[in-house]
Amino acid sequence: MPDGHPKETSSELGKVILAGLNDRQTGWSMGSFGAIAEFHQVEGDPGALWPDVFTRVTDRGGVAFTDLTDCTAVAYETLSPKPDRWGQSVALCLPEAAARMSRRKVLTALGPDHGALLPEHRGAMLFDMGLDQPQVDFCIRTDDPQLIDVLTQAEGQSLFTPGNPAMPAIMAAHPHRIAVTRIGRVEVFQKIGGPDTGGKSPVGPHTHILPKLMATGRTHSANTPIPEGLVPVAGLHPASALSDQLGRDKPWDPAAFAAFQALFRDWAPSGQAELKALVRDLIAAGSQPDDFAPPPGRHMRAAVRIAIRQAAREDGETPTLTAWRALFDGAAKPEDLPPEHPA
Repeated sequence: MPDGHPKETSSELGKVILAGLNDRQTGWSMGSFGAIAEFHQVEGDPGALWPDVFTRVTDRGGVAFTDLTDCTAVAYETLSPKPDRWGQSVALCLPEAAARMSRRKVLTALGPDHGALLPEHRGAMLFDMGLDQPQVDFCIRTDDPQLIDVLTQAEGQSLFTPGNPAMPAIMAAHPHRIAVTRIGRVEVFQKIGGPDTGGKSPVGPHTHILPKLMATGRTHSANTPIPEGLVPVAGLHPASALSDQLGRDKPWDPAAFAAFQALFRDWAPSGQAELKALVRDLIAAGSQPDDFAPPPGRHMRAAVRIAIRQAAREDGETPTLTAWRALFDGAAKPEDLPPEHPA
């Protein structure tokens, strides 16, 4: 259980995380490429419990940060297939060796979950699902005797072994899912998205386990510009200027846009913030795009296109902007989008 202050909270990162925890519009995630747990507060939820200043818990789930030592923030933006949209996030990264978790390959009983965010959950049994992910131990927690019996009998096997009754039992019982990383954990109390939820993930905290993505062996999407040697273990998802937490369009929010751009200027991958600023200046000055040659690489190409989209949102359409869009931001190219979200 967190003791109130994770290590290194005097840093600027600690202050940003604390501000995000105090903002109901900020979401959080912990996990890997294909196995992730998300925590979001939902409008109408009762006020979040504060077991300590770096922990938030609602009746749907919770998030806690315990150790920010060696943690590096990478703020990034992503292209959307929609021509006037982009995504944004802050990846919380560790050096590869520091991020490494247990990498169990089979279902493994871990005993009572003494690290549970709420005292009433600390006697429930924790099972590592055995997903063999580099930066997260993805677990389930239950006090259901019938489910515990099924899981105990299946211990030592892969959940994906044909005929293994453990996964169907998990899907039917909807135990808590717990994503444990070196910097903290996310807990999800809601049902698993599937037949019992109409095929959709519940609103608010939820989990995704996608075997095809896990099978790639990647620690993150190719669309996420993580510097070499670092591994993303968590995500901070500030309020969007374009959409609400359910992905629905909302009126342009200049305050939310400015807030993320400040993070981007401080924490963007090398050269991206400067490139975006240059493109915005050239467009504002009425310069034509013909002689502009963006640096090579998918992430730099995306930065140019995002700068054009943001200029349209902030400044409106102009003949100069139209020319830049025609040359650099036509239909989204598959190589510039995440492989899991093709154009």
